[in-house]
Amino acid sequence: MAGMPTHVITGAGSGIGAAVARRLHARGDELVLHARSAGRAKELAAEFPGARTLVGDLADPDRLSWALSHQSLPGRVDSLLHIAGVVDLGEIGELTPKTWRHQLDVNLVAPAELTRHFLPQLRASRGHVVFVNSGAGLSAHAQWGAYAASKHGLKALADALREEEHGNGVRVTSVYPGRTASPMQAKVHQQEGKDYDPGRWIDPESVATTILTALDLPRDAEVNDLTVRPGR
Repeated sequence: MAGMPTHVITGAGSGIGAAVARRLHARGDELVLHARSAGRAKELAAEFPGARTLVGDLADPDRLSWALSHQSLPGRVDSLLHIAGVVDLGEIGELTPKTWRHQLDVNLVAPAELTRHFLPQLRASRGHVVFVNSGAGLSAHAQWGAYAASKHGLKALADALREEEHGNGVRVTSVYPGRTASPMQAKVHQQEGKDYDPGRWIDPESVATTILTALDLPRDAEVNDLTVRPGR
């Protein structure tokens, strides 16, 4: 392969996304980091010297195409890593359409739209799409209805994409982490009214290790689904 592989990453600002970006950056891979605003892009570029940035609001997937058309997209993409996500808990009897749409847009529709945009490059490189899903993408519990629906949808997106693109050499992996010590987990605990102890949950570095394992697997194999649970 000529040059180092290029990875497009959403959610690189914190948690699992930041851990993955740090690991790939440290080994000299090329990074294209998605940010929701120009200010955030500037912060990411400072944190990861040499990385390129793309700006677009995942909460407004209808405008992503317009936003990307006004920026310079990478000519080569070896992996597209969907790690950004939002969560808002609430019972079905209380959730408003706005809360449903926000989670569906960020967690499902935006990844579908970004994938559509980068598929030509991914086909050309026989690349890899990784969806960081959630345990909620496999089972839904009380108060997790909207988030789980978005993540169940993300599983369906990944499964369909895998079948559609297998003949083009594009690998597709879904990773289902259990509770991971991250700002999102702190927010969840706040919504649940519980004390947050990061030591009880998975370290983002451990999830990053599983993602890199899937990325680095030889071409004769593909990790389809990877469930990661707290080991403590």
